[in-house]
Amino acid sequence: MDTPYRVPESLKSWIELASLPEGSVFRQSSPGYFRANDWDDWETNPQVIEHHYNGSGSWRHLDGRTQNVDVTGRLIGGCIETLSNLTGTGNLDTRALRGSPAQSLIVYVEASGVEATTICRQLHGLRMAGFFEGAEAVLIGRTNAPDSPTLTQDDAVLDALGQLGIPMIGDVDCGHVPPQMPIINGALGHLVCNGAEQYLDQYLA
Repeated sequence: MDTPYRVPESLKSWIELASLPEGSVFRQSSPGYFRANDWDDWETNPQVIEHHYNGSGSWRHLDGRTQNVDVTGRLIGGCIETLSNLTGTGNLDTRALRGSPAQSLIVYVEASGVEATTICRQLHGLRMAGFFEGAEAVLIGRTNAPDSPTLTQDDAVLDALGQLGIPMIGDVDCGHVPPQMPIINGALGHLVCNGAEQYLDQYLA
């Protein structure tokens, strides 16, 4: 349903990316705004192409770190509620993606709608299953999923993944909150996040 919407200048349309040839490189960065808890009535207005953005914010260091992030790795990830169902199966094994000798990963995850306590449990399960092995950084998508009475969505991520000791960048535009930043699983990613700039390059190689 999001396909007809106009894409911010700093992001790419998935249709545009689907037609790129092997060897292509493209860069995306936060547009600095988003749309929270607000949806168009497509039945009444099926021709809508513009989001009405009602929030502002860019990527941030979820773990409180202040050092610059400049890492490269194969991209892999998705929705936490979906990925957690693959725990214990070969479909969650990232060793083949890392190759031999093993390459690094940049993992991205996002909570669709489940409250924070469940997200925390699911992330613990993914970590213990080895999904984050070899990760140089974790991108956490901006979410409208609710907090729990004693745990925020940020707390859930930090509780489960803080022990990894790697940068965790939050409020990335890679989830269910518009606008969406397409990430291609298996592409080689180059992530930069510092005081001057924030972007993700993807290499289709």
